[in-house]
Amino acid sequence: MAKIALKLEQAIRLRAANGTPGEARPRVLAEGPGWAIADVVCTCGPQDRSFEEQFSNYTIALVTAGSFQYRSPLGCEFMSPGSLVLGNAGQYFECGHEHAPGDCCLAFWFTLEYFEQLAIDAGARTLNLPALRLPPMRDLSPLSARAQAALHNSELNGTSALRKTDWEEISQELAVTAIRLAHQIDSSGKESIATPSAISRVTRAVRAIEQQMDEALTLESLAAHARLSPYHFLRLFRQLTGLTPHQYILRARLRESAVRVNSEPAKILDIALDSGFGDVSNFNRAFRTEFGVSPRAFRSEA
Repeated sequence: MAKIALKLEQAIRLRAANGTPGEARPRVLAEGPGWAIADVVCTCGPQDRSFEEQFSNYTIALVTAGSFQYRSPLGCEFMSPGSLVLGNAGQYFECGHEHAPGDCCLAFWFTLEYFEQLAIDAGARTLNLPALRLPPMRDLSPLSARAQAALHNSELNGTSALRKTDWEEISQELAVTAIRLAHQIDSSGKESIATPSAISRVTRAVRAIEQQMDEALTLESLAAHARLSPYHFLRLFRQLTGLTPHQYILRARLRESAVRVNSEPAKILDIALDSGFGDVSNFNRAFRTEFGVSPRAFRSEA
C-alpha cells in the first residue's frame, strides 16, 4: 500500500477509536504572497452529513488517496487518486463520502490576482475554470509525481525540507498545466453522472486497487469487487474515472514508482519489481512513455 494511503487509513482508524466526527484537516506546507499549499486529510465517511462550502480562493487539489463525490452548481464528479479538483473563487461546493470514508488531497490555493496571471500564462480566454475535475491524464503525471515526492520528503524531513521557491515552482507549473487542460475539455455531450449504486460499485474497485496496488488485478477480479459484469464495469469505470481499469492501474503504479524514484535511494530494479513489472526493460519503457524520460533521468532531474 502507498504511504499516503496508509496515512489515510491510520487517520480513519484513529477517528473511529476516538468516536469523533469526521473532519478535513489541512497542514500548510508552504505559502507566499498570493499562494499557499496544504496537505489535507479528510476523515469524513458515510455517517457524516456533507454540507455546502465555498472556495475563498482559486483551488487546484491533487487527490493523493481515497475517493469522494465532488458536487457544485456545475455538476458532480467522482474523485479518485491522481485526479485534480478544480474550484473557482466564490464557488459553492460539497464533498460527499457516501460510499467509503476518507481522502487525502494536496491543495494549491491562489488569490484572484495571482491566479489571473497564471491564466494569462496558460493562454486561457477566461479566468474561471470551466470544469470541476481533470482525470489522471498523462500530461499531469510528471507534475503529480513531483508534487507527491515533495510531500513525501516533507513528511520524512519536516516541512522545511523543500525550499519555498521549489514549492512555488511546483504550484505554478501544475496550475498552468491544469488551466490549459481544463479549457481544452469539451464538456458538451458528456454523460450524466452515474447512479449512487454505480458510484458505490466503482468506489469499491478504486479502493481495492489502492489497497492491492502491487497485486495482479484483472478486469474480471475488479468487476467481481464491483459486482458487475466485466463489460458494464468497464463502461462505468471509464465514465467515472476517465480511464479504463488497465490505464488507471498502470498510471497509479507508475505515479507511485516515480515518487519513489524521486524521493528514495532504492535501486531502479527494485522499484520496478515492487511496482508489479516483470522486468526492468518493460518498466523503463512504460516510465519513459508516461513521464518523457527514463527513471534515472527523472531521478537526476530531481
